[in-house]
Amino acid sequence: MAATLTAEEKEQLISRNLQEVLGQDNMRTILKERDLKIYWGTATTGKPHIAYFVPMSKIADFLKAGCEVTILFADLHAYLDNMKAPWSLLQERTKYYEAVIKAMLTSLGVPLDKLRFVRGTDYQLSKEYTLDVYRLSSVVTQHDAKKAGAEVVKQVEHPLMSGILYPGLQALDEEYLKVDAQFGGVDQRKIFTFAEKYLPQLGYAKRIHLMNPMIPGLAGGKMSSSEEDSKIDLLDSAAKVKSKIKKAFCEPGNIEDNGLLKFVKHVIYPMFKEGESFVIHRKPDFGGDLVFTEYEALETCFAAQELHPGDLKAAVEVYINRLLEPIRKTFDTDFYRELTDRAYPPPVKAGSGKQAAKTATAAAPAGGAAATGENTPDKLELKVGQILDAIKHPDADSLCVLTVDVGGGERKSIVSNLLANYTLEQLREKLVVVLTNMKASKIRGVESEGLVLYAAGTEKSEALAVPEGSKVGERIIVEGFDNTSNPVPQLNPKKKVWDKIQAELHTGSEGEALWKEFALMTLNGDRIMSTLPGCNIK
Repeated sequence: MAATLTAEEKEQLISRNLQEVLGQDNMRTILKERDLKIYWGTATTGKPHIAYFVPMSKIADFLKAGCEVTILFADLHAYLDNMKAPWSLLQERTKYYEAVIKAMLTSLGVPLDKLRFVRGTDYQLSKEYTLDVYRLSSVVTQHDAKKAGAEVVKQVEHPLMSGILYPGLQALDEEYLKVDAQFGGVDQRKIFTFAEKYLPQLGYAKRIHLMNPMIPGLAGGKMSSSEEDSKIDLLDSAAKVKSKIKKAFCEPGNIEDNGLLKFVKHVIYPMFKEGESFVIHRKPDFGGDLVFTEYEALETCFAAQELHPGDLKAAVEVYINRLLEPIRKTFDTDFYRELTDRAYPPPVKAGSGKQAAKTATAAAPAGGAAATGENTPDKLELKVGQILDAIKHPDADSLCVLTVDVGGGERKSIVSNLLANYTLEQLREKLVVVLTNMKASKIRGVESEGLVLYAAGTEKSEALAVPEGSKVGERIIVEGFDNTSNPVPQLNPKKKVWDKIQAELHTGSEGEALWKEFALMTLNGDRIMSTLPGCNIK
């Protein structure tokens, strides 16, 4: 197809549905001489879900336009962005991402002969790249680095140096991958303009930047891995797709905050072959079938409330299953099931006695994850809580009594020794990590219904920091030990389950909260942190 396209037709294909292009004149100049070289990077953290079809649809456009496309698996970036993925799992997750992306592009019907995959650590640890990182750090201000990563890197009050380095590394990738353009979401605009400002200061060319719009999730707002109803997993069954589509936010006449319509525009229409249309099947009693050759006609019809949300949902469900079916078939083999388990170690249900030990050994995740058992963190029910009130303990000057909202309308009274490092006022409204399935016990005469976790240093202690944007009641897990669907109702105090698990809880060299070497994190993959490295967690 690309061989028969003019430079103008290639430009139109490359640019369609993008929100913004920086350097379009430069792109036109290059296309008159040769095909464009483009790269897209993705950090290998959480499982790719259906929203990944939005960038994949554009990558399909680039390949159809004859572009040489590089997909960068930013494994080093995944670690640097608040350590969202442990080193022990990065290699397996990179393999998983490559398999998924190939399956997605195949589902979209594009050839892969001009596509290449690169891991960041293949070149980002080289002497030349490292020297350029130092060169860049000598001209970039801390203000500009933090500003560049504001929409992408997790923002905290005291950021790690890794997050400050992140934008500079992404800028240098453009030079080391030898591309003309970088593609990404509009949320990366500040990193793109950062690259345009600073790469020339190192003697490197300013690149073109192609930006996709941000697409709302099924529940409204951003599609997120932590919001189950906002996303459809690539391996979801047809029944699950139906259930999630049924729950999708689709207000009559609302075309702005409508994830279904945006998905149709940015994924379904671009995948159509010439002459194909979007078809909505309806019973004759409800007006019969609707056929939309152009997306704009579909949007106009829905805005005028001439198309019922239920009919739109039913049609989108059909096309989504059409996209997912080839991926389901690809991953329905022992090889890919094992790869998935290595990259994203599944939770293992608790048992007892010899059978439990046998099950734990057989199901232990590969790639370094520990087996579940009697005293492993899948027994813990950890949640984001908010302290509503804090008062002094009536019979202990060093203790306080906290009233903590743990979500779902539930509040717990918790006795804590945080008063040694916080005033009562500082504790009120604070977001904390709460262990909620402890058996209630009396501490100096006051009943305590849980624990607020904190890092215990030699000179000071502090409550573990909850990632910005976390919601009250959101579950916190230890990676590889997710039991959110079937938590243990109550820890057994006679077996000292908490004491044995707690003995392995600590903060790492950079303050990351860990059980052994496994990270405590939200379901969105954001790590629980502390400013106190090398401490026990109590």
